[in-house]
Amino acid sequence: MSDVKTNSHPIWAAAKAALPYSAPMLAGFLFLGVAYGIYMKALGFSFWYPVLMALLIYGGSVEFIIAGALSLAFAPLNALLITLMVSGRQLFYSISMLEKYGKSLGKKRPYLIATLVDESFSLNYMAKVPSHIDRGWYMFFVSFYLHMYWMIGAGLGNLFGNIIPFDLKGIEFAMTALFLVIFAENWAQEKSHESSLLGLAIAAISLIVFGREYFLLPTLIGIWTVLTFRRPKLSSRLERIEE
Repeated sequence: MSDVKTNSHPIWAAAKAALPYSAPMLAGFLFLGVAYGIYMKALGFSFWYPVLMALLIYGGSVEFIIAGALSLAFAPLNALLITLMVSGRQLFYSISMLEKYGKSLGKKRPYLIATLVDESFSLNYMAKVPSHIDRGWYMFFVSFYLHMYWMIGAGLGNLFGNIIPFDLKGIEFAMTALFLVIFAENWAQEKSHESSLLGLAIAAISLIVFGREYFLLPTLIGIWTVLTFRRPKLSSRLERIEE
């Protein structure tokens, strides 16, 4: 069995290994994509609009905002500013992924960067790639599958949304649950919880100061600033713990 795994084509092997890893996200992505497709249909847009927007924008909540903007007067500057505010957190994701998404990935790198959303960041950042699997192709297919889940859901929602027999309300909590599980798993693996506790403290302070609607961006800026300046100290402390 190990010989079969080792001798299979590296791209095919990575595609097969990444599929079950991304599969838990299928339900959440399809449901949210369907909700987006239904929303686009309610606004009067045909099948190709949500599919192409899911393919080319691939920004989750940004796509809902842009859908509404398409129904209003043309205001590109407003759309740009709103998009930056909503998706600004991904700037911080990209900093965290500089090492994993390095130049060694070659032609796969632009696609990985373009599809860096909350879920692909979480899965690829925490991925434990088997030694016989090409890491670059593995991360590529994780991002690709998530991208396809979203696009397919958007198309299905637009085509068949009117006949879906169940309520989609509240399904977005699946994404929140995913991040809680990832945080718990990371906590269990940490040798020191200082970084995690700092992140929780900064988030709590930002929530109190800025309120529920505006705390996310200050939280990310605060975490990035504090951990950047404390990185040498934290690294030396982890080295002492490992010794």
